[in-house]
This record gives sequence, C-alpha cells and structure tokens, in this order.
Amino acid sequence: MSTISLRLPESLHKRVRELAKREDVSINQLIATALAEKLSALMTVEYLEERAKRGSRRKFERAMSKVRDVKPEGRDAL
Repeated sequence: MSTISLRLPESLHKRVRELAKREDVSINQLIATALAEKLSALMTVEYLEERAKRGSRRKFERAMSKVRDVKPEGRDAL
C-alpha cells in the first residue's frame, strides 16, 4: 500500500469528514473509494471510445435488418 500527502481546502475536508462519519468509514477509505469510482468511470469512457472506433455502420445496419418489425409489448412502448 502506498501513502500520499493530499492538500484539501478546509471546506472540502470538512465535508469529507462529515460524510465519512455519516457512512461510518474512515476518511482514508472514503477517499480511496471515491477515487476508485472516478477511475472506473474514466476508464469506462476510454474503453467505450476505443470500442466505438472499431464499430461499423454497415455491420450495425445489417444486424438491425434482422430484427423483426413487430409492435412492442405494452410495457416496452414509448
């Protein structure tokens, strides 16, 4: 495990402290979890952008042409 020194504005530190107390976790755990969630979101965007580059409109159209043209069920209708 690594250690980092982090400088936070007092207002942010206060909010983190309050939230950690409310969630019954340490400030360290709260910040580590928040950072992991942010990294996950950023990595997902990168993955989807890379995946989209490999996409093919022609293949999409071909796949969609195989879908039957039927009226959606009541719970699926817009």
